[in-house]
Amino acid sequence: MTHTTETGIDRSHRRVIFASSLGTVFEWYDFYLYGSLSAIISRQFFSGVDETTGFIFALLAFAAGFFVRPFGALVFGRLGDRVGRKHTFLITILIMGLSTAIVGVLPSYASIGVAAPVTLITLRLLQGLALGGEYGGAATYVAEHAPYGRRGVYTSWIQTTATLGLFLSLLVILACRLALGPAFETWGWRIPFLLSIALLAVSVYIRLQLQESPVFVEIRDEGKLSAAPLTEAFGRWPNLRIVLLALLGATAGQAVVWYGGQFYALFFLEKILQVESSAANLMIAAALAIGTPFFVLFGWLSDRIGRKRIVLAGCALAALTYFPAFAALTRYANPALGRAVVNSPVTGASSLAPEKSYGIVAAPTKKRRSSKS
Repeated sequence: MTHTTETGIDRSHRRVIFASSLGTVFEWYDFYLYGSLSAIISRQFFSGVDETTGFIFALLAFAAGFFVRPFGALVFGRLGDRVGRKHTFLITILIMGLSTAIVGVLPSYASIGVAAPVTLITLRLLQGLALGGEYGGAATYVAEHAPYGRRGVYTSWIQTTATLGLFLSLLVILACRLALGPAFETWGWRIPFLLSIALLAVSVYIRLQLQESPVFVEIRDEGKLSAAPLTEAFGRWPNLRIVLLALLGATAGQAVVWYGGQFYALFFLEKILQVESSAANLMIAAALAIGTPFFVLFGWLSDRIGRKRIVLAGCALAALTYFPAFAALTRYANPALGRAVVNSPVTGASSLAPEKSYGIVAAPTKKRRSSKS
């Protein structure tokens, strides 16, 4: 790659960043629709059990997409090392777009019984595999186009895609709720999923205009492609050590910060604090709009002071602020519940231990009371 100290992003690089980021935004949109609509999905596809159990099953199905993401990264990462980033991009986005659209037409539990949740979970697994390959592939593709000393700010645009995907899903859901009213709960929830067909067409068109990564082309032309990329990455301790440090030292912490501060905050507002869905969506969307530019800011800063300091500072800030932040959400979003947690904590006792009090946040009830088990 050409080493340069240019301060701007030229037209060709802007095209690479835009095309890679836009496609990844759409993939995250597809992936997060399920989570944003988990309460409705639990009623549609897990109605064979009681409401609480059905919602737990719906969340487990959402989690299934995360469980297979590492395998998607391995499978499609290897494919990208063998056939190139561009072709891998097209495969992952087709899998994601089609899986999401099928959810939009999938019959409910009332129509086809247990086949409905089984099919839904299968589609979630396909989505997780696709996203595992897409996200890492997009970051690699952009990084391989980045000039020397600019990799942080270039790839920071890819990091914004998860937030923008969630933001887009919330806006589409909110628009459909406002337009359809009560009908959204019965059949209108399918519209955001079906919209994936249009987003898929746009993504495929844009990705087809891209050229292969220059770094990959150079390595391929010189005959230096690895014959066994997985063995080289995980079968040799020096390389495996770097993988483990990145996984446990950076990625794990980043995942807790991101999902705790953005996605779980929405679940917490809706299901725990009983905030009306439209209001919760608006609050999270506003927070995402405020926070998203900071991805690029800190990506730019990482090119100047290093990645390690940025990662450590972010994790430390989250550790110091998350508990007070969620306590503040409880206090201001549902003051009655906040007072109940303080004044009427849930208590528990057993024959093996004395009675202890726990400040457990639960959905508000008409009458405050303590329970003993």
